[in-house]
Amino acid sequence: MIFVSFIGSEDRTPKKRFSEVQKERREQAQRTVLILCPNKISEKKFLKYLSQHGPINNHFFFESFGLYAVVEFCQKESVASLQSVTRLSVGTEAVIPFRSRFFNLKLKNPPSQTSEQSCIPCSNQSSPSSKKLFELLCNAESVDDQLNTLLKEFQLTEENTKLRYLTCSLIEDIAAAYFPYCEIRPFGSSVNGFGKLGCDLDMLLDLDEIGKSSAHKTSGNFLMEFQVKNVASERIATQKILSVIGECLDHFGPGCVGVQKILNARCPLVRFSHQASGFQCDLTANNRIALKSSELLYIYSALDSRVRALVFSIRCWARAHSLTSSIPGAWITNFSLTMMVIFFLQRRSPPVLPTLDYLRTLAELLLKEFFEYFGNFAFNKNSINIRQGREQNKPESSPLHIQNPFETSLNISKNVSQSQLQKFVDLARESAWILHQEDKDHPSPSSNQPWGLAALLLPSVANSMSHAKKKKKKPANERVKNLLESIKSSSTENSTNTSGKRTDSTQA
Repeated sequence: MIFVSFIGSEDRTPKKRFSEVQKERREQAQRTVLILCPNKISEKKFLKYLSQHGPINNHFFFESFGLYAVVEFCQKESVASLQSVTRLSVGTEAVIPFRSRFFNLKLKNPPSQTSEQSCIPCSNQSSPSSKKLFELLCNAESVDDQLNTLLKEFQLTEENTKLRYLTCSLIEDIAAAYFPYCEIRPFGSSVNGFGKLGCDLDMLLDLDEIGKSSAHKTSGNFLMEFQVKNVASERIATQKILSVIGECLDHFGPGCVGVQKILNARCPLVRFSHQASGFQCDLTANNRIALKSSELLYIYSALDSRVRALVFSIRCWARAHSLTSSIPGAWITNFSLTMMVIFFLQRRSPPVLPTLDYLRTLAELLLKEFFEYFGNFAFNKNSINIRQGREQNKPESSPLHIQNPFETSLNISKNVSQSQLQKFVDLARESAWILHQEDKDHPSPSSNQPWGLAALLLPSVANSMSHAKKKKKKPANERVKNLLESIKSSSTENSTNTSGKRTDSTQA
């Protein structure tokens, strides 16, 4: 694949296979508990109390609707031991007698002012404010530093990842009451390497293990089968299963609120909020393509850290200009943007690492080239195909066509309108122009002026660009397009590869 030859050899393959990571994380989550704690608590005494049930591997605290602790035991048996001494809530209200790994810790005796207490450090579960982000970006020394800073501040932390797998495991406990041996797996941004703090938690109800558990060979002349209900289609079966799970979550699931059963969507789902973790969750079933897509993006994200940095930056830029939205509609989705970045890196020429001296400016080069590439892309006639790494003729009339790499007849960006696509193209051209201008006149970090990626994220960038372009004689679109063409020509003349031969910086 072209993309692989573009990446450095030091981290060309993921350290672990996607399936290995999923298995390890699931096992980790199964020996972990979630505890709502009093605001004033001694961490030392808290851990000593829990250690009665077995050694603790690690733990962390976080704040959501109260103070919560995530505690991972070394053995799964420790969880069962803790559950055996835990009682149901006693009060005036009626309760649903459900035993889970989500506990509520109460103090028998309220602490006095002189008792041993300390400020418990809490793990950060949210991304920085816009003001803080701009300060960090403006104080960076280069665009390369800006991209890596943004990645560091927005990427999922180890604690947040553990909390996502634990949340899936807690929901699995509820689903297993009806479907023993079922598995609930996270997919999408939570596991593909491109997730940011605060992103939704997509879950897959996997019922395949139910069939596997009884698939062993039997001796003799008899074959035993379970009696089951027959339905008209797999879709109807999925709808019925999700309907039952949705009812369970709504009535019996601790911390599950705002449950919606969206069963008539193309991909039926149950949407709800997990109040303790703060995650907005979407639960689907039998969506194997989603796991394959997650694995594909996981491989791409692990090939080289610059891939993730570029994706995070493009997504942040798109969100700053309302090209993407958390509300469903005609906007470009983060998944589509990620596919566009991957496609650009596949099509980039040369798909090899430049000299070491040139490597320092590569991050800025990729950011600028991404905007140049799609600022000139023939969306009116070409489709994006990352399976083969090339453009192809559009099979339909949708403004933006990005082929699903696993279901090739589907367009993952069919929802995008012509106006939203045009907005993306205009902003891409303007952003390329800004970065090109800064190559000539780069402000110093001490000036406290937004520059590089920070300048691209300003909401007023489009208005500023429009004002600046009014001073030019040529029409705006023509001037920007001609400028991008000149940038490409200049890059073609000046770019060199590691052997000193002339190469192209982009390939339209």
